[in-house]
Amino acid sequence: MSFMSKHKFIETNATLLLVLSLLVVTIGGIVELVPLFFFQSTIEKVEGVRPYSPLEMAGRNIYIREGCYVCHSQMIRPLRDEVERYGPYSLAAESMYDHPFQWGSKRLGPDLARVGGRYSDAWQVLHLTNPRDVVPVSIMPTYGFMLKNTIDGKYIADVLRTNRMVGVPYTDEMIKLAQQDFVAQADSESDSEGLLKRYPKAQVRNFDGQPQLTEMDALIAYLQVLGTMVDFSTFEPLPSR
Repeated sequence: MSFMSKHKFIETNATLLLVLSLLVVTIGGIVELVPLFFFQSTIEKVEGVRPYSPLEMAGRNIYIREGCYVCHSQMIRPLRDEVERYGPYSLAAESMYDHPFQWGSKRLGPDLARVGGRYSDAWQVLHLTNPRDVVPVSIMPTYGFMLKNTIDGKYIADVLRTNRMVGVPYTDEMIKLAQQDFVAQADSESDSEGLLKRYPKAQVRNFDGQPQLTEMDALIAYLQVLGTMVDFSTFEPLPSR
């Protein structure tokens, strides 16, 4: 019996076709799933990646609240044009503490995975207040109201505690001092030694230039940390298995 005739026999025999299809799917599933049971983690740990500081976490929640993820992704694909435009491609570890992750599915605006440090705080304030002042063709809404919305971090410890429940390694000390760290990060004159010990490389300063602590401070603190945790000048990916 030739190959074609065997193929025709299988195609015309519904029961045999069903059994063989299930067999192929089963084998494929085993090959894909079994190796995962032998991994402690499917995410490669990368030096520098840490949980968000309380102020950064508050800014991230504001970012989600305002729907910024609808127009901006945070995932640079390993393609030449993306890497040349946005920087090194995104690592899974960079999103390991994001619940939910902000990879996005649409780009009406640029990817923000590496936006941290690319623009000054003043530029961010101007852009968020009226995007057309810096990007004339922008269709982004205005967020100037954040300069008037003061925040005190009253419930930030609860936010950290909730994130710990889903795997983010916030310690008891981090949760206990959450509100203190929240306020300290936006004050360049504060004693930030403890904050920096708990959150290495956290940026400490008045982000929006106003005396009061506002939603604008929190959002800019979050934007300025994106893509800055990993030192790509020294990073070397693990060899593929």
